[in-house]
Amino acid sequence: MRHTWRALMRLALKAALMVLAVNIAFALLNPVPALGRLSAYHVLLPPRLRLPFGETPERAYNLSLFDLNAMFASHAIAAPKAKDEFRVVLLGDSSTWGFLLRPEDTLSGLLNAMQLRTADGRRVCVYNLGYPIMSLAKDLLILRQAMSHQPDLVIWLVTLESFPASAQLTHPLVQRNPEAMHALTIAYHLRSIADQARFTHASFIERTFWGQRRALADWLRLQLYGVLWAATGIDQYYPESYEPAQRDLDPTLEWKGFHPPQLPEDALAFDVLEAGAQLAREGGAEFMLVNEPILISQGRNSDLRYNFFYPRWAYDTYRQRLAERARQQRWHYLDAWNLVPPSEFTNSAVHLTPRGSQLLAEQLAAWLSALPLKGSERR
Repeated sequence: MRHTWRALMRLALKAALMVLAVNIAFALLNPVPALGRLSAYHVLLPPRLRLPFGETPERAYNLSLFDLNAMFASHAIAAPKAKDEFRVVLLGDSSTWGFLLRPEDTLSGLLNAMQLRTADGRRVCVYNLGYPIMSLAKDLLILRQAMSHQPDLVIWLVTLESFPASAQLTHPLVQRNPEAMHALTIAYHLRSIADQARFTHASFIERTFWGQRRALADWLRLQLYGVLWAATGIDQYYPESYEPAQRDLDPTLEWKGFHPPQLPEDALAFDVLEAGAQLAREGGAEFMLVNEPILISQGRNSDLRYNFFYPRWAYDTYRQRLAERARQQRWHYLDAWNLVPPSEFTNSAVHLTPRGSQLLAEQLAAWLSALPLKGSERR
């Protein structure tokens, strides 16, 4: 009996040491970023048309994860760039991503359906890199990843809710990619993201196999849900009904702790926007800025507020400053804020119906056709 117990103890000790060694090696080698680049998409599965995001994976056949390599490897933009392709990427929030919209009704889907061509005959191929939750820092992080895929044109759709300097580090994608965000902060001297203490830096334990089991499971689930995406074309949950965007509004004039007419210049993260424009141009891409459509309420207190998000004084100040910054920086700029009628918004003051998305796509297509686009020299 004593011999049996000793053998079992030696076996348990060996197993424990092996597990410890595997976890230490895993933490030192950190293979998760490289694993993220491996994907069943483009090989066994068709690529996704928007970045993975989903809060109900079992119904959306999609999920939210924080590995940018895995997210991009599953996306259509990971395909090699064709010689006759003029590659356009769209950045933005859940409106650009297409909340409650089928892939074909998103801005990218509608623009691609138009089969646009540049003056020199190249096919305009539009890629949806919008991602839910409003944040310029999140968009900049995605743009950094996108530049390795050789875009010719970057179109960044923005709204005031993405601009508060105090909220730039709150997006989970920003917090879970501290090294990349830190590199951007240093390279472009981002004052709005100077407080590095709010990033989530992984400890040694968190870098072990045990500590990264959630990231590994998410990577595997992304591949498995791809089978259902391929079979159905569904990549988000479409409820049978939803609460319409608020039309009758509270009379408050406060916005993010500010009251009229005080909206300090440094309260808005224009430096992050300028960094994105510089990053695009450094990569050989042209840069365009779009102030996206918002719901303009006609209900109670609509003389004080445009919608749930914005008191009129704050949004008007933002529009003036955004237009002025675009002029100073010589950006291509489209102010589409009042393009879509109130009836063409769904459950939010920025989420569009298919018809609202069509109106924006038509305006953007007409705007693009009038611009002298040259595109990147890279092939």
